[in-house]
Order: sequence, then C-alpha cells, then structure tokens
Amino acid sequence: MKCNEKNMIAFATSPSSVDREGWLYKRGEINRTYQRRWFVLKGNILFYFDKRGDKEPLGMIVLEGYTIDLADEDEQFGFKIVFHGANNRSYILAAESQESMEQWMKALACASYDYVKTMVAELQRQLDAVEQEPAVTAPVELPKPPPRQRHNPFNRSESHHRSQSVRSAPGRTENVPRTKVSFREIHTMYGRKILSDLNKWRHTKRNADAPLIIL
Repeated sequence: MKCNEKNMIAFATSPSSVDREGWLYKRGEINRTYQRRWFVLKGNILFYFDKRGDKEPLGMIVLEGYTIDLADEDEQFGFKIVFHGANNRSYILAAESQESMEQWMKALACASYDYVKTMVAELQRQLDAVEQEPAVTAPVELPKPPPRQRHNPFNRSESHHRSQSVRSAPGRTENVPRTKVSFREIHTMYGRKILSDLNKWRHTKRNADAPLIIL
C-alpha cells in the first residue's frame, strides 16, 4: 500500500483520534525476542514507537483482512494479529496483564473498516425496523367539565318552554277542556257588564239628561 510518509508521521504523532495507547511487547520476526514498544491505535492503523513521545514511529500495521487470536500457551498474556492470504505475516504481541491483554484484543478486533461498516449496516437495519413498527400511543383522557350549579333558562327544551308559557298566562288553568263560544255570546256577556257599570256611574252623577241604554 502506498502512502505519504510525512502525512502518516503527522497523523501518528497528533494527539487527536487516539482509540487506545499503551505499552506492549512485540516479538521480532527474525530473532523472535520480545521488545517493549509504545503502541498507538488510531482507527484501523496501529503505530508502534521505540518509546513514548517519539517524533516518528518505528512502523505501522494496517488492520484489514485479519483476525485477533490468542498466542501459544507458553506466551503469557500473548495474542497475535493474523493476516489472511498467501505470504502474509502474523504479529505476535504480549501485554503486561490479563486485563490489558483483553482490552487490547477487543480494541484491535473492532478497528477494521469492514467491522465498522458491518456495525453501521446493523444499526441501520435496527433503525428501519423501529421506524416500521406502528407507534403505540396512550389514549389521552380529556378533562371533564365541572358540574354546573346554575341553569341557563334559554337551554330548556321547547316542550318545557311551551308548558311554562301556558302556566304563566293569566286566567288559564291546566287540564281544563276548552269549549267553543260564539262572538255574539261574548258580546252579550261582556257588553251587559260594561253597560251596567256605565249606568251605575251615570246614576251616581245624577245626570238626568243621560238616557239609560238597554240591550
């Protein structure tokens, strides 16, 4: 893989985007002896330095197409980065404790671009499944109006209003059958009463010139 050396050195020594860093022992490919190196993991690139704070890394490992496995049983706290394919080497590393070894193995296993892409696709699938599910909303209970203490007379029914109007009319009684009376009978009944009162008034005034009117 071709890369710009200056850019990679600047990226390796920048304080940003550090996923994990710490001391590990790296076994040499030829002499098979372990040397203590300062490792820095940034994304899918693992840099290693002679000591912490160096301006340039001794080397880097691009983490693609690989697996993380435990090393041989005689290697205490040892693990290895195994690259697949022909003529690909494996890197044997060892931590200083069981906890450190497990943390490094987990961080390196999740560093590849393929792993991140798979995780993003899985999260997108879960998000799509959630969005397709019908939303369950709790029923909203509307507030009940308080009981009314006063009554609006204009809200009464028409039949009630009609019955009240009949009862309020003067000179009427409920449930009394009505009979038909002719105009002549009304004229005679009320006319006699009016004329009688008029004659009494005239008699009181002693108006002799006023003739009595008789129906």
